[in-house]
Amino acid sequence: MSDDGAISALREIAFWLERQYAPTYRVRAFRRAAAVITDLDDLDQRVEYGTLTDLEGIGRTTASVITQARRGGTPDYLAKLRDAAEVPEHGGALRSALRGDCHTHSDWSDGGSPIAEMATTAHRLGHEWMALTDHSPRLTVARGLSAERLREQLDVVAQLNRELEPFRILTGIEVDILGDGALDQDEELLAELDVVVASVHSDLRMSSGPMTRRMVAAVRNPHVDVLGHCTGRLIGDRKRPQSTFDAREVFTACRDNDVAVEINSRPDRLDPPRELLRLARDLGCTFSIDSDAHAPGQLDWLAHGCARAEECGIPAERVINTRRAADITR
Repeated sequence: MSDDGAISALREIAFWLERQYAPTYRVRAFRRAAAVITDLDDLDQRVEYGTLTDLEGIGRTTASVITQARRGGTPDYLAKLRDAAEVPEHGGALRSALRGDCHTHSDWSDGGSPIAEMATTAHRLGHEWMALTDHSPRLTVARGLSAERLREQLDVVAQLNRELEPFRILTGIEVDILGDGALDQDEELLAELDVVVASVHSDLRMSSGPMTRRMVAAVRNPHVDVLGHCTGRLIGDRKRPQSTFDAREVFTACRDNDVAVEINSRPDRLDPPRELLRLARDLGCTFSIDSDAHAPGQLDWLAHGCARAEECGIPAERVINTRRAADITR
């Protein structure tokens, strides 16, 4: 490996750590080390004399990774993470058919990485495009984007698309569904975006009737493309019960208004449950298999959603992110 190889090894370690839900400080340590050695003139000398740890931001573990990479091998730490990576047994064919991801977050809202880093990682994973869907303003805890900040982001995305071509970042937002079914962003601005994911983030314990009317009203909005994590459930260590609503009525509205039902691939969501996925399938819905990634390593969670889709008999032709960017955009 060259020094670029050492940088790649450090970044790949950060990727696998994120994929495994490692603490943020561990991930940042490897990304910080990669930044420190970028364009470092005396890297080989420091490797030879064992003085890498004299540099601020380089610790014993990251120094070992750099040294092993510079000497032409795969660093032990990286090899261990690769071996430990859990890949679902099913969903491989569908995963390879995905061209993009309709639900991702950057550090403009509650994600942990810049837009460019999310996009370059998506490209390395083999994607042709990625929809950037940071949160809308009401979700203040997630630094949701006001109309003004969203317009600023559109300019940033336009510049990045010139730099990253042919890879494309699609403009978008994960917009909150308000209590009455209205959307938490300026309607004219929503009309300018490529992908609008509409999700419920508040009043999740609303009774079934009002929740059903709320979701159906949002799905009928002509700007909505995807209904995000529809039950709002959390599983695993952080548990939250699913919202109650008339799923048949909501999914029928999705079908009739050409809104995809999201298959959320986050391991702590895996939303909707299988019985609802099968209902949406039987009703003729289309689907969007999304990572809901808040960090580059989480973009690879799509495999979990693909496995669930395959288990539930959902074919690739009914998954919108098997399409090219030109077929997704308005």
